Amino acid sequence: MLKLRGGIAAIAFICLSSSAHAADPLAAGREALAEDNPGDLWVQVGERLFHEKRGPKKASLEQCDFGLGPGKLEGAYAHLPRYFPDTDKVQDLESRLLTCMMTLQGFSREEAIKYHFGDDDHMSNMESLSAFVASKSNGKKMDVQLSNQKEYDMFKAGEYIFYRRSGPLDFACSTCHTEKGKRVRLQDLPDMNDPQEIRAVVAGWPAYLGTKSRVLTMQARLYECVWQMRMPDLGYLSDMSIALTTYLNHKGNGAVIKAPGVRR
Repeated sequence: MLKLRGGIAAIAFICLSSSAHAADPLAAGREALAEDNPGDLWVQVGERLFHEKRGPKKASLEQCDFGLGPGKLEGAYAHLPRYFPDTDKVQDLESRLLTCMMTLQGFSREEAIKYHFGDDDHMSNMESLSAFVASKSNGKKMDVQLSNQKEYDMFKAGEYIFYRRSGPLDFACSTCHTEKGKRVRLQDLPDMNDPQEIRAVVAGWPAYLGTKSRVLTMQARLYECVWQMRMPDLGYLSDMSIALTTYLNHKGNGAVIKAPGVRR
């Protein structure tokens, strides 16, 4: 079970934190942490896992195709989620990693995602691999295209979910993420309709969270967000999670990637 659930005050969709507000007095602390980013440990572990021959097929992930060709990592994350012909699906980073772990290494789905969210007892391979692959796009600009019909459909589904009020609290993502100056406790709530603020969000995921003392992926963050709205648990790698990621990353096009980022 994911050990991320906070108090009821976090209900206002703390999921997509941003340090976009220059006047934020907490920004100095976040910047100091970023100077010696603990998330780099996850990158190093992910790099080892990526090149290690693992699974029933005793193979590495070096031939995984993230959209630019087998083994080409530089800039690949900047275009995710995207449509992949071999699966006939729009996939984000984690779902694409799962595909490669199954096809190249021979893992079953259950084995590959056994610890898809890390906790105090287990470092998640998915989080480490995601941090490594994402870091290979550092300095590149987010550029999620909607040139395929399924990409466009996934984007529109994410847009619908973002604004749809639902659950026992009648909340939507937009309830807290379409206005300026909102905050929960010490956490800013970025306005996703502001290009600068949403770019600050998408630029730094996966991210090291100081409050969790580990790296989290966007899948984990969205899972927590949906739970905070008291809705049914968000399925790992579900269409809903990928739709939301497609919507957010496309809206954040132009963001300069710096992963893993640092969040509170």
